[in-house]
Amino acid sequence: MRLFSSAPKINTDPAAVDAVLTRGVTEVIVKDELRKKLLSGKQLRIKLGIDPTSPDLHIGRSIPLLKLRDFQELGHQIVLIVGDFTAVIGDTSDKDAERPMLEQEIIEKNKKHYFDQAGKLLDLSKIEMRYNSEWLKPLNYRQIGEHADLFSVADFIARDNIARRLEAGKRVSLRELLYPLMQGYDSVAIKADVELGGMDQKFNVLAGRPMQEHFGQEPQNVVLNPLIDGLDGTKMSSSKGNVINLTATPSNMYGKVMSMADEQVRTYFELCTRVPMSEVEQIVAGHPKEAKMRLAREIVGRYHHKDAAAKAEDDWTQTFSQGGVPQDLPTVARGKLRDIVKDISTSELRRLVEQGAVSSVVSGKKIESIDAEIQNDVIRIGKHRFIKTD
Repeated sequence: MRLFSSAPKINTDPAAVDAVLTRGVTEVIVKDELRKKLLSGKQLRIKLGIDPTSPDLHIGRSIPLLKLRDFQELGHQIVLIVGDFTAVIGDTSDKDAERPMLEQEIIEKNKKHYFDQAGKLLDLSKIEMRYNSEWLKPLNYRQIGEHADLFSVADFIARDNIARRLEAGKRVSLRELLYPLMQGYDSVAIKADVELGGMDQKFNVLAGRPMQEHFGQEPQNVVLNPLIDGLDGTKMSSSKGNVINLTATPSNMYGKVMSMADEQVRTYFELCTRVPMSEVEQIVAGHPKEAKMRLAREIVGRYHHKDAAAKAEDDWTQTFSQGGVPQDLPTVARGKLRDIVKDISTSELRRLVEQGAVSSVVSGKKIESIDAEIQNDVIRIGKHRFIKTD
C-alpha cells in the first residue's frame, strides 16, 4: 500500500472542468452536482478499480486511466485500486457467461506490474495505490449480510447481460451477486467522492452510493466512459489478440494501430489520446493513412517517447513499403507455434494458419500447423505481427 496526501492548488477553470466531464464520457451521475464540487476548489478523492485478470493492461484500460490523469491535472487526489480480492469473485458486467474464479497464484502473478503500467499515464508519486484485499478479506458473514441487505435480487437480475443469460437458460451463480457489494464497499473503505468506470459497469459503480449512505458518507458521483472495439472491429479481448498492450514494443504498438480500420481512428483519437478535438477533426478530414500514422505516433509517443515513435514509423515504413522486418521484434524461446504465440487465441491462430497467413520470413514457406516446431526463425502472422525465436 502506498499513500499520498497533500493540499495542492485545485484548477477550477470552468473550461477545464467541462472538458474533464465531457471528453470520453458517456454519463455523469449526478453531473450538475459534480460540476459544482469541481468548481468549489475542494480536493476530491477520485477512485478507479482494476482487477488483475491478465498480466498486461491494454489500450481499453487507458480510457479510464487517462480520465484519472485529467482529474489529477486538476489537482484532485487519485486512488487507484488493484482488485486482488474482487478478481477472485470475477465481474460479469461485460460477460455473457459465468466468469470462473481465479486462483490466488494467478492473481498474484498478474497484479505484479499493474501499478508500474498505470504509471505510464499517471504520476505515481501523487496517488494512493491500494489493494482491496486490505478491507475485503477481513469481512465476516455478519458484515457481508449487512451489505447485501441494501440490494435486492431483482436489482441484480434486471441487468441486461444477466437477464439475457437467464432467458437463455444459462447458469448465474450466487457468487456473481457478491461482486457489486465488494466494489461498492471499496468506495466506503477509501471514502471516494467520485468513481470512474466503463458504461458496462454502471450497476457496480452505482452500488457505492447506497453503500456509502448506509455508512454515513456522502454518496459518490460517477463518471462512466464508453467502451472501445478491438483493432479488428469486434469486442476488445486479450484472448483474441485485438488489443494494444501498454507494455508492447514501439514497433508492435505502431503496427497494431496501422492495422485498424480507418473508421476507428477518430474514436481512438478521442478516447486514447489528448490531442485537442478541434485538431482531431482536421486530422481525420485528411488522408486516412496519414491520420492513422499520426494516431500511431501519438500512442507510441505516450507510452514510450517521441524518438521511439519516430523510429517505429521508420521501421513500419521500411517493413511494409520495402518488404523489411521490424528491428525490435519480441524474442521468445523456440517451441511449437501454438506455445510461442501468446497474444492470439488458439482458435484464431489456427484460422490464420489455415488461411495461409502465417509464414517463415527466413525460408519464405507458409506454416501449415499450429503444432509446427519453430526454431531460430522470424515468423510473420498476418500483415502486421512478427515473432522472433532464439
